[in-house]
Amino acid sequence: MANPNLTDMTEEDAADLQFPKDCSSSVTEKIEHEVELDVSVIKDEIITSDPTCHICKSTLMEPYVRCAMCNNMELCPLCFSNGSEIGDHRNDHDYIIIKNEFPLIDGSDWTARQELEFLDVLQECGFGNWADMAKRMQGKSAEECRNHYLQHYINNQTLPGLPKIRETKTSLFGCEPIPYLYKMQDLEEPPRFAPNSLNCKLLAGYNPARSDFEINFDNHAELLISDLNYDEFDKKDNNYELGEALQVAIVQAYNNRLKERMRRRKIIRDHGLIAFRKTISWIQRYECTITRTLAERLLIFMQLLKGVEFDYFMEGLHRAGELKHYLSKLFEFRSSGLKHFHSVPMFQKLNKIRQENEKERKQYLNNPEYSWKSLAPGGAINFSNPISNAMSQRKAAPPLAIKGLPGYERLTPAEKELCSVTRIIPTNYLDFKQILITESKKSGSLKLAQARVLLKIDVNKTRKIYDFLTEKGYINKPNQ
Repeated sequence: MANPNLTDMTEEDAADLQFPKDCSSSVTEKIEHEVELDVSVIKDEIITSDPTCHICKSTLMEPYVRCAMCNNMELCPLCFSNGSEIGDHRNDHDYIIIKNEFPLIDGSDWTARQELEFLDVLQECGFGNWADMAKRMQGKSAEECRNHYLQHYINNQTLPGLPKIRETKTSLFGCEPIPYLYKMQDLEEPPRFAPNSLNCKLLAGYNPARSDFEINFDNHAELLISDLNYDEFDKKDNNYELGEALQVAIVQAYNNRLKERMRRRKIIRDHGLIAFRKTISWIQRYECTITRTLAERLLIFMQLLKGVEFDYFMEGLHRAGELKHYLSKLFEFRSSGLKHFHSVPMFQKLNKIRQENEKERKQYLNNPEYSWKSLAPGGAINFSNPISNAMSQRKAAPPLAIKGLPGYERLTPAEKELCSVTRIIPTNYLDFKQILITESKKSGSLKLAQARVLLKIDVNKTRKIYDFLTEKGYINKPNQ
């Protein structure tokens, strides 16, 4: 998301400003004509507060009277005309007429009363709602309200007491780059793809324009209150309280279902789970360290951790897996007789050459033209159609590299060879082993058919695991 410019930031900050009416810092006292006279002498004082009358406690509206001899003594015109007295105040004291019909800002035709009314209307209508503000400001258009606020409260702050907005590099040129390892907040625009496209279908029904899903979680929750009639029970009925309590319980149940929907939306948003391809590629990152099966099991903790915290948790496990891979390589080098790191490059180079030679040797042996079986009696091969001969022979899958995977350290050398040849993850093999051993202990023996029902994997892999466990004595075959 693009950073807001200086004008937008300034307008947003100014909209949050609060101007207390009774703050002395925002009061401008300006006396145009002051003449010292007797009791009948009137002094005009400029003030922007709205105090209360000390006699009748009513809110004072301009014009009202302030005692010139007492501190903070304001009276409404009615109490002043009645000659009311309170405390040390006497009705023969000098007084001042308070009124706000004067320009508060030099060069502006807005009076102090209009300035106060404008700020009140601004807080009620909200910043930027100039059309509604103009309807409540008599004689002022929407353009006049906008220009007056930006000119005297934002661009040229002439009134005392207004907080100054200092210009910084961030406010002038946008946000400075922060050297964080992890992104603290997702500020990217939501993905917007063309309708009915493949990428759009991979958004799980998410509509970026409305920031909502076409089919929400618990999509039929509204049916719970759709037929609810709030006037169904009469107050004179004996079951009125019970019926009202039942209706309240139904509404609470509906609110709980909405809370669960919003909770799931928040998890999806915090962890960026809208784009399906991005989520799959993120899980595939841990294929060689955490394994995808274990990573999918850990996704349940997303509801307990925030996005950055969960990424930190997964990256910690990923780093632990990388360290296991590194340690397994060190063990391999040590078992091969290496004692110094400078010998590793030469060992890896020779090992690569040996693997390439082994690969060429297997390809040479698999070629029917050089096979010794073709020279044996009755072993003639149809050389005229080598394609059919190649298709008749099924190519075996290469062994799986299981070093460093979770559970690798818990395997015996024979089990490691079995997992590599049958292409089974060590953690899955350990689960299969525990299931078969437990079932064998229950009944005293275990059949191959029972093992296939329990494991529900490829039948050839099941047979290899079953034969291996029976050979090692982990499970017993039934007596014939």
